[in-house]
Amino acid sequence: MFRKILIANRGEIALRVLRACRELGIRSVLAYSEADRDSLPVRLSDEAVCIGPAPAMRSYNNIPAIISAAIVTGCDALHPGYGFLAENPSLAEICHECGIAFIGPRPDVLAQMGNKAIARATMKKAGIPIMPGAEEAVHDAPAARDIAKAIGYPVLIKAVAGGGGRGMRIARDERELVRLLTVAQGEAQAAFGNGAVYVERFLDQPRHVEVQVLADEHGHVLSLGERDCSLQRRYQKLVEESPAPSLSGKTRENLARAALRGARAINYTSAGTFEFLVDRDDHFYFTEANTRIQVEHPVTEMVTGVDLVQWQIRIAGGEPLNISQKDVQPHGHAIEVRITAENPAADFSPSCGEITGLLLPGGPGVRVDTHIYPGYVVPPHYDSLLAKLIVWAPSRAEAAARLRRALAETMVSGVSTTVGFYQQLLEDEDFLRGHLTTGFVGEFLQRTALPAVVAAT
Repeated sequence: MFRKILIANRGEIALRVLRACRELGIRSVLAYSEADRDSLPVRLSDEAVCIGPAPAMRSYNNIPAIISAAIVTGCDALHPGYGFLAENPSLAEICHECGIAFIGPRPDVLAQMGNKAIARATMKKAGIPIMPGAEEAVHDAPAARDIAKAIGYPVLIKAVAGGGGRGMRIARDERELVRLLTVAQGEAQAAFGNGAVYVERFLDQPRHVEVQVLADEHGHVLSLGERDCSLQRRYQKLVEESPAPSLSGKTRENLARAALRGARAINYTSAGTFEFLVDRDDHFYFTEANTRIQVEHPVTEMVTGVDLVQWQIRIAGGEPLNISQKDVQPHGHAIEVRITAENPAADFSPSCGEITGLLLPGGPGVRVDTHIYPGYVVPPHYDSLLAKLIVWAPSRAEAAARLRRALAETMVSGVSTTVGFYQQLLEDEDFLRGHLTTGFVGEFLQRTALPAVVAAT
């Protein structure tokens, strides 16, 4: 097992990894930016080292600074968390060259799955359904028009690299396609340093369902069930739950088989997620693979009892999985909401400043993953995630009731948050019935008034 791990991330995921290290008896070093000097992960880590100023390109996305921090502090492994450089094959390759274990998949797998066009082709070859569309990156309008004509409108223009909805545009006719192709390419270039995009059929009102896998270096590959991540705004997930509601048993099994087949096709190791879109008839299509720990991993941990972050570390250390597929028996239902520093009543505009008061919920079946505390100053430089509130109960209805209770106990003052938004969502009959699609949140916002008091928690 490792002696010391550099945590190259911030916020709640840095604290999550730190806790996993501590329970495994491994020392941790927190790599932080100047803006995070007083953060909770820095305060709780065994060691901490500043890797640069607030801008991510000069700190959390600065590979030389991160590698130097690992070497100077004597770390023999590096955990990238999620976001930033978590899926960067160059970081993984340099770690390998420097004798530092990268806690994640091999560099070649990161590169293969990081290019969505290549990932699509790989999964198609493995026999997994993919959305009809381009077999490779599209560089100009004539090529995009030919593909759209062949598969039919509407189409989705999607960045080959990156994620989070950046570099994605929906075109419903040829005029929109030509205009939005340039927009998507420019956005992808600015966000990921790679302006390549591809075009695929756009599936209207699908469900977004992903399958969690865990694979070691000894050939063992497990499915830990699926999560429904349909509730999104601008391609950013808001609510995740496991198991996916209103999904037939046959579709559930077929999704798991497809994810396992995909993982074996690329000799995957570590924790990872295979993502699919599911239509109204339960036909599903592979969209991408996330080669890292996901923000929503706690819902899977709650229903399976498997610590995914600890297993990431143990697998990177060469340990074989000591559980088999038959040992994975998901129990009950878990729901997670992402509490962010945003004002829902003002089109979810960011909110920064000092946390002047904080009360977090507790009680049976309630988990809160957060890095904030009274006096913490929410910086303007990074993602607005403040906390993840996760609940578990024997059934979905009971989990929703528990989440409603937990949200009522949650109080954050000093910045606007999305707590009130979720309270209103938990009163929506369609949500409670599990009638979820990727268009749900947009429709909910159209029919729901968000008073200013919602944002002034």
